[in-house]
Amino acid sequence: MPAAAEAPAVPDTLQARAGALDAADPLAPLRARFLLPPGVVYLDGNSLGALPAAVPPAMTDAVRRQWGTDLIRSWNDNDWWQAPTRIGDAIGRLIGAAPGQTLAGDSTSVQLFNALTAGARLRPGRPLLLTDPDLFPTDQYLTDSVGRLLGMGVLRVRAAELPRFLAERGDRVAVAAYSPVDYRTGELYDMAAITGAAHRADALMLWDLCHAAGALPVDLDGTATDLAVGCGYKYLSGGPGAPAFLYVAQRHQAAFDHPLTGWNGHADPFGMTRGYAPAEGIARARIGTPPVLSLLALEAALTAFDGVDMAQVRAKSLSLTGFLLDCADTLLAGLGFSAATPRAPERRGSQVALRHPDAFPLVQALTARGVIGDMRAPDLLRFGVNALYVSHRDVLHAIRELRDITITGEHRELRHQLRSTVT
Repeated sequence: MPAAAEAPAVPDTLQARAGALDAADPLAPLRARFLLPPGVVYLDGNSLGALPAAVPPAMTDAVRRQWGTDLIRSWNDNDWWQAPTRIGDAIGRLIGAAPGQTLAGDSTSVQLFNALTAGARLRPGRPLLLTDPDLFPTDQYLTDSVGRLLGMGVLRVRAAELPRFLAERGDRVAVAAYSPVDYRTGELYDMAAITGAAHRADALMLWDLCHAAGALPVDLDGTATDLAVGCGYKYLSGGPGAPAFLYVAQRHQAAFDHPLTGWNGHADPFGMTRGYAPAEGIARARIGTPPVLSLLALEAALTAFDGVDMAQVRAKSLSLTGFLLDCADTLLAGLGFSAATPRAPERRGSQVALRHPDAFPLVQALTARGVIGDMRAPDLLRFGVNALYVSHRDVLHAIRELRDITITGEHRELRHQLRSTVT
């Protein structure tokens, strides 16, 4: 942040700028596709997306008619059986995947375990798995677990250092498993460059898209990505615990040998034969009976992207995050904040993280005022911007509230110091 200032510099200018940006926003009408609570500024869509308006009626129909009236006939009559592949293709359209390569169902952890194991089996004789020491903990835990299971070594190499490492030691690497967006800071990495470095070493590239899918353009086919996973409840707004997705490039599907070979992935699931014979194509990655209600909620949520150009989403996201950083520079100067998110647009995902030693109580005080973000230990305030429903006025309001809380010391009240399980 710039040098301290005792009062916010030209806040009227920021207000005018926010109004002008929102007035020129081609995505502004999409806010009506979400049921946002009155008086709430929601900047936590990078943890749980807001409720799309299409979901409640879809859930009513799924429960009352499809389940309540049609009962088990819905597996055929309402196409429940095809939901994982149908919804997978809907997600695929947002992540640059041609049809038949993306499957929805199970959790991100399950999909990641399957993808890591199958990827390692596609590169026999290579003893190393790579992951990022700054990657989300689950990714690291599962990489370690797959390493133990398969007798492989696991090395932690930061994303920025990965191309050089692969150039020097890549001949021993089976799979490099990374995220294009740092979940803590929002830093964005070059997927094409990193995937290319992996391929020059004949290693496979596995991307965790939890903080990218629905937030920025992703081109899995264009970058020749091998495998990818991601969740449905962040920028895709599929609801708490929404099913995850798995992408397997078509060229790898015939040899995709994953460890969780459930009956839904069988070539003849209702033949009830003893031996496992995998289905053709991406369907072989199915495992057990899918969570139908959750899948249908996710399917309804994805209609919020109907007619949406992801390039426009990216442009607005960059405008919002850039404006947030400008507001923080102007209004929070001298109050102990610093930006953890890169300022270069090409290096930002769709969130801004600010560092402050009182991150937890500040976020709690903001939430009490109707501005919802979150924090990550030890000192990060995270503000996720979903371009489909966040405005520049929202961003300015959030930073003004944060300034007022910090100056008044409201966050030091006992009620904001008490920690709940989820932060």
